[in-house]
Amino acid sequence: MNQRLIKAIGNSINFISYFSSYYAAHLAINLFSRPQKGKTKISESAFLNTSIKEAVKYNNFEIMTYHWSGTKDTVLLAHGWESNASRWKNLIDILKSNDYNIVALDAPAHGNSGSKLFNALMYSECINVVAEKFSVNIIVGHSVGGMASVFAQKNHQIQSINKLVLLGAPADFLGVFNRYEKMMGYNNKVSNAMYQYVFKHYNHLPEYFSAANFSKEITAKGLIIHDKKDRIIPFKDALKYKENYINSELISTRGQGHGLKSEQVYEHILEFLNA
Repeated sequence: MNQRLIKAIGNSINFISYFSSYYAAHLAINLFSRPQKGKTKISESAFLNTSIKEAVKYNNFEIMTYHWSGTKDTVLLAHGWESNASRWKNLIDILKSNDYNIVALDAPAHGNSGSKLFNALMYSECINVVAEKFSVNIIVGHSVGGMASVFAQKNHQIQSINKLVLLGAPADFLGVFNRYEKMMGYNNKVSNAMYQYVFKHYNHLPEYFSAANFSKEITAKGLIIHDKKDRIIPFKDALKYKENYINSELISTRGQGHGLKSEQVYEHILEFLNA
């Protein structure tokens, strides 16, 4: 959305909060949970059609998975917000040439998966279902896909997982929440009501959902890669992971941005997987 539209929507929700803070929070959370982009384009479908595609049922919708067979460990690729499985094309080509068994998924409300809504907790449950189905050994998660992967491993302790790669991953939900509130210009009535909305629906306030804190409970070996100039998720989030995720190493990059799509990054990932 452009800045004028963002400001207009934020002002409208602020106005509504003076009549019903709960309804304003409902609108704000609903907007926060509806990706505007991320559906698969025709140009991306050709590559995804080289895989074995299978829809996996989760609750009342289906998650689309893409499978490229190999004889080595099974790697699950979890993309981020407003993206889809095709974002991994270059990494998949590298993993295929090294004979890894590869599975990628489209998150809820992204790519060819169902659902109109998305959040990291829902995504984590989908990751768990797919990881269990394919007996995944390694998860590579970008951005919120990394956060959701930590949630999945913390909540389910998936026995087959022995390695976890976090690329530009947000350390906690509170930070994501605060950046959204700031971007939209919400007033205190909306912000406070949003916190209570989360508590009512998820039994915890936003600060509870800290992937960095949850990583204390993960024994799988971890690799954290984050760009020092990431404008979407600040580098300090990577430092939070490093502080808490005992069995992990942190690699910082410069000039790779939030996307972290480069040969340098892929070499780090491959070295970690081969170790």
